[in-house]
Amino acid sequence: MDLNTESVKKILNKYKFRDVAIEELQNVSRVHTDMEVKSGTYTFNDSLQKDLLKLVGNIPVGYQGHSYNLPVLLWLLDSFPFTPPICFLRPTSSMVIREGKHVDSKGRIHLPGLHNWDHPKSSVNGLLAEMTAKFEEEPPLSTKPSSAHVDNPNDLLAYVANLKVTEGGNRPDQEVKVSVIGGGDLGIAAVLSIMAKCCVDKLVLIDIPESSTKGGTMDLDIFSLPKVEVSKELSASVGSKVVVVTANAWSDEQSYLSVVQTNVDMYRGIIPHLAQLSPKAVLLIASQPVDIMTHVAWRQSNLLPSQVIGVGCNLDSERLSHIINISLVANNTGKQAWVIGELSENKVAVWGNMEPGTDQLLALTPVSNSTKPLMDRALEMLKGRGQRSWSVGLSIAGIIHSIVTDQRKTHSVTTLAEGWGGIGSKVFLSLPCVLGESGSTRLAGVSLGSEDEMKLRESVACQVNLFMQLRL
Repeated sequence: MDLNTESVKKILNKYKFRDVAIEELQNVSRVHTDMEVKSGTYTFNDSLQKDLLKLVGNIPVGYQGHSYNLPVLLWLLDSFPFTPPICFLRPTSSMVIREGKHVDSKGRIHLPGLHNWDHPKSSVNGLLAEMTAKFEEEPPLSTKPSSAHVDNPNDLLAYVANLKVTEGGNRPDQEVKVSVIGGGDLGIAAVLSIMAKCCVDKLVLIDIPESSTKGGTMDLDIFSLPKVEVSKELSASVGSKVVVVTANAWSDEQSYLSVVQTNVDMYRGIIPHLAQLSPKAVLLIASQPVDIMTHVAWRQSNLLPSQVIGVGCNLDSERLSHIINISLVANNTGKQAWVIGELSENKVAVWGNMEPGTDQLLALTPVSNSTKPLMDRALEMLKGRGQRSWSVGLSIAGIIHSIVTDQRKTHSVTTLAEGWGGIGSKVFLSLPCVLGESGSTRLAGVSLGSEDEMKLRESVACQVNLFMQLRL
């Protein structure tokens, strides 16, 4: 691996963590001697282009006693290795991609290691080892079928044994379909906000009988909207790119545990079906309590953690940044603040360093003594703003827009927090995640002050305690 060519050095010198990136690339070279580093221009889905480094080469895959090489391409963002690579398969024109759990139709690779990326615990060598293991279970390429030929993984792997990397084109775009489950005020608000904000081909509102939040679908039936379908059957959601669950099944039970259990029971009847109908969809949870219900949905759906997120603290984060930049700081500086943790009094605020002129978050930084008065004042102003249906609906639409357009924008959404900042339990908290068509990629943790650290730990302990009492 040659890091001294002029084109590579020119781009590498612009990387924010240049020395750490070089060390990581050298580690890759020691294990994968045929991997090459090259310069190139990556085009994001919003047409933004950026000169980046890329790793190209083959990974060994064993199948039925034979070893084969699969070609991979890893784009390294300029905050590498603290942000994960963008990974692709790149077959020749004679091959087709076998869509599956870990590869989409464009060849984009999705793995738990990418979602949970946390350098230095995470590394490219570890990621490539995970690719090998997953692709041995489910081969990701096959030869193009003919009228007298049926695809077989044996054909695929024999063909690509000595395949070299080429960069193919994109696949035709598929229909963008979004489904909203729950016909109450939040469901209706979400539908109207999505239609105003997002470019969708079809939007389905499903008013399920198990939900106690209902009543608005009749008006949508009367005043029909273009591209909007109203249904009472979960089957109408089939093939969705995003499925939003706003339904709640509130009971007359007095205890908090009993109320939550009622929602869990409702989810048991709908979440597995939704996942089966749209196995590649992103599940966006808005039922309450959102942290617990996102965890429940992940368990019941058997989808990847990157595919199951909750609305979490996205609304609070957007509001907090607005308050700081519009109300408290003269000459709007574009300062970005994030609300993370549990959607409760234990939520924590942190600062975010953003890429100039973009929505890309470079790193999180804790609130310092010098910025604490500003943050405390902004949080106090935030307290007076409730979670109204229409405001949460707008937040939902913003999240969906980032997903369906593969915008790679950062949102504070509910996600699996295990491994973030030393969290050892399987709990779901709001954390800054990059959102795209495959779901979420969690960003690296940050060292918090003792008070904020204690808040997160309390949230973790409370969730673990409650979850142990629920009947999934």
